[in-house]
Amino acid sequence: MGATVLELLESLHAVANEEERRRWAVACARGLGLGGMAISLGQELVWFSDETSARLEDLQFVLGQGPSLFFRYETAVREVPDLGRLLDRQWPQYAAEAEELGIAALFVWPVRIGAVQVGTMTGYRRTVGPLSSEQSAQGCLVADALAQHVLDHWPASTDIVDGPGHAGSVDLHRAEVHQATGILSERLGVSLAEALDRLRAQTYACGLSLADTARTVIQQELPDDIN
Repeated sequence: MGATVLELLESLHAVANEEERRRWAVACARGLGLGGMAISLGQELVWFSDETSARLEDLQFVLGQGPSLFFRYETAVREVPDLGRLLDRQWPQYAAEAEELGIAALFVWPVRIGAVQVGTMTGYRRTVGPLSSEQSAQGCLVADALAQHVLDHWPASTDIVDGPGHAGSVDLHRAEVHQATGILSERLGVSLAEALDRLRAQTYACGLSLADTARTVIQQELPDDIN
């Protein structure tokens, strides 16, 4: 039998490198009755249990749609127990893309430092249905613990790298995205905001991950105009 959520929280201080963090997140997602989960702080994806979780976060960032966006000043979990009902209404593009990934339900908890919300923890399921009251409450405990853990292990500015980082620090998985945005801004003579919009558009048009598109820009494999 797997560890309980409370047992996993007690072991969180021992989670050091990328592989250990990933294993912990997988076990914790299962303990909460989720298929997977991801944690984002602002525009930074800092922790995820599996590639599907990371892809769902990328889709929100690329499309500007999804349950974690504009999630502010809420103290309880946001539940989307049946994503299929949103296909023709709220977040239509995101819901359609998530459904193609086999996602049936989504749940978002606020990640807070004290009274300030600094990010979100988003979990998914491949079956419809709400959380139990215990799962909802335990998810809040996990989100609070992760907020402090991420803060305690935030990398120094000289250590910021994309993907697996140094033991003891969280990984900033969009470092290359920010680098590619700067490259496009300089290359095309546009603002950083417009450069990021173009990067998002190229990602969606090509069906690539955001990280893959960013790496392509950095490697100068795209033409100068990526409209």
